[in-house]
Amino acid sequence: MNKFIFIFFLLGNYALAQTPKPITLEDSKKITLEDIYKNNTFKTNVVAGFRSMNDGKSYVSIETNPITKERFVARRNYSDGKISEELFSEKDLTYNNIKLPIGTDFSPDEKKVLIAYQSEKIYRYSTKAFYYVLDLQTKKISPVSNNKEKQLYATFSPDGSKVGFVRGNDLFYTDLASGEEVQITHDGKHNEIINGGTDWVYQEEFSFTSAFFWSPDSKQIAFYRFDETEVKEFSMTMFTGLYPSEYKFKYPKAGEKNSTISIHVYNLANKNTSTVDIGSEKDQYIPRIKWTQDPNILCVLRMNRHQNQLEYLLWNEKKQSTNIILTETDKYYIDINDDLTFLKDNKHFLLTSEQDGYNHIYLYNIDGKLIQQITKGNWEVTKLYGINEETGTLYFQSTESSPLQRDIYSINLSGNKKKKISISEGTNAATFSADFSYYVLNYSSVNTPPYITLNSNKGIIRVLEDNHTSKEVSKEYGISPRDFFSFTTSEGADLNGYMIKPTNFNKDTKYPVLMFVYGGPGSQNVVNSWTHNYWFDYLAQKGYLIVCVDNRGTGFRGAEFKKMTYLELGKYETIDQIEAAKWLGEQSYVDKDRIGIWGWSYGGYMASLAITKGADVFKTAIAVAPVTNWRFYDSIYTERYMRTPQENSSGYDNNSPISFANKLKGNFLLIHGTADDNVHFQNSIMLSEALINANKPFDQAYYPNKNHSINGGNTSLHLYTKMSEFIFNKL
Repeated sequence: MNKFIFIFFLLGNYALAQTPKPITLEDSKKITLEDIYKNNTFKTNVVAGFRSMNDGKSYVSIETNPITKERFVARRNYSDGKISEELFSEKDLTYNNIKLPIGTDFSPDEKKVLIAYQSEKIYRYSTKAFYYVLDLQTKKISPVSNNKEKQLYATFSPDGSKVGFVRGNDLFYTDLASGEEVQITHDGKHNEIINGGTDWVYQEEFSFTSAFFWSPDSKQIAFYRFDETEVKEFSMTMFTGLYPSEYKFKYPKAGEKNSTISIHVYNLANKNTSTVDIGSEKDQYIPRIKWTQDPNILCVLRMNRHQNQLEYLLWNEKKQSTNIILTETDKYYIDINDDLTFLKDNKHFLLTSEQDGYNHIYLYNIDGKLIQQITKGNWEVTKLYGINEETGTLYFQSTESSPLQRDIYSINLSGNKKKKISISEGTNAATFSADFSYYVLNYSSVNTPPYITLNSNKGIIRVLEDNHTSKEVSKEYGISPRDFFSFTTSEGADLNGYMIKPTNFNKDTKYPVLMFVYGGPGSQNVVNSWTHNYWFDYLAQKGYLIVCVDNRGTGFRGAEFKKMTYLELGKYETIDQIEAAKWLGEQSYVDKDRIGIWGWSYGGYMASLAITKGADVFKTAIAVAPVTNWRFYDSIYTERYMRTPQENSSGYDNNSPISFANKLKGNFLLIHGTADDNVHFQNSIMLSEALINANKPFDQAYYPNKNHSINGGNTSLHLYTKMSEFIFNKL
């Protein structure tokens, strides 16, 4: 569930945005569901294939010849935007009559490009494909492997001479000069042993798939080995063919056995594999490994199963020994990120941590001694972009201006000379050149589509994408502005929200309300950014008031606000959503007897709790792919917030919608994909059974062979048509 957070980024507080003059329905086109889910009417543009090059003065992007319509990869100068070189085009990408797709996955020396052909999803984040290498000088194309089986996680070595990959749960590399394929491991086996890749739960909850890492000198490969033997299998029925088939994969549920992890280092010269000492405890996590600047020293992050202790280990290849240099503890839990940065002096490293209650940047020496807390304050660093080591300047994104906003800053290693780089209120994200002298700024606000500019330290050089067409389409269809508000609950919680008012809004009219909720730990939906769900605008044109409130437990307001739901997921979040509905019911323009709520994944869980625990407040609810008891969900995510069911039985059952099925009064629609490998169909089946046993009428829909996203073909159009009709008839 880690990344399925439905962040619509529609933030701001009640004072951030000015409301434009309302557009009446008569002035604008009517939105249709086909516009949204079939015709792609409301798309926004991006800069395709953008990548900064090593010289720090140029970048590449995928462009289209206006005459031939052929796509090509161009190198452009940051300074004047002119094309200095056309590196290759689609006409260069034919191999044995196979037309390969264009891409910008360059080797570190920028002499080759890795091309993935016939990419195929495995789970939500992992893919396999046939990989090819294009030599930019000769335009020769070579397959990474001549094996007929697809490869996973193909990755260039730092010197660009080799490509590592996984096939059949074993780790390989190919020497590009000789074409020799070397097999590093030999014990890989489906649902038993994985080498160089992650198991399902690590992919989903620790957010990485490729689990092998080249040393800086390209002479060694560090890799994970997952032993899944004792992890229980989960079966999904695939309803295809005359006889349905069973798909089985290892899925550790809360309190059940996880994979046993070991870390190994393969030496390409002597072909020896060393085992890294990560301790004798088997029931633990290794959420990250990363090479330091020294090609013989590997950093291993080790975490206990409760995820409230994180240790930084340095493994020395020459000494074949491990040393613990830093230990961080938390009374709740520790979130994992990718901000760990080892400096080129090989004497210091940077990391971000919530140890003072907010996520900030810290500088340590290589022995784990704290040198400096670089950023401080009641705000959060949301991304560490990197460091210009020549000037000692750090670049980062933060919420300093507002928890509902993102700005770009620079600061020196001593924590001085902090400078705000971005100037516009909203959400700012940066992509810096290699030497940090230029950056691409992707800016948007709640009422401004992505505006992408190329910048230097002197300001904007030129506009790369202004999404003018998207603006015009929004005006044409009368897309309503997002208005922001905040209120204080009876328990003293200050909550932020946004609302989309119906077209032709009249404050003297009482409108039905549909609330949208996600609400999971660390998430955020109320944010000053453009990413719209146009279904909300469709409903607003139909006369519905759309409201979203970020409850306690959501992110970017400090650790205490985020972690207060610890051991009781669902309790305080539901209280806050019920109070939000009651607050709305007190507004003169709201029909308090027609308030509904819907959500997906964690939001489906919340909607299910709202319509049961809040049965006297909510008339209607829709739950899509909901967790209905945390006992059914995976170990890493669930135990991070709840510990195990064996330790916290009441926390699991007291906040399960299944336990409150007999309280249902209103209209309830339950939706799930039958092939959901993340939140299993089992969740909806068990809630259905509880509702049936309680003799409660409800509606349900299932989507055959669809995963957690429930999409593909006409699926999205069908799904949102069904939900729309339910709202029109039941709210």
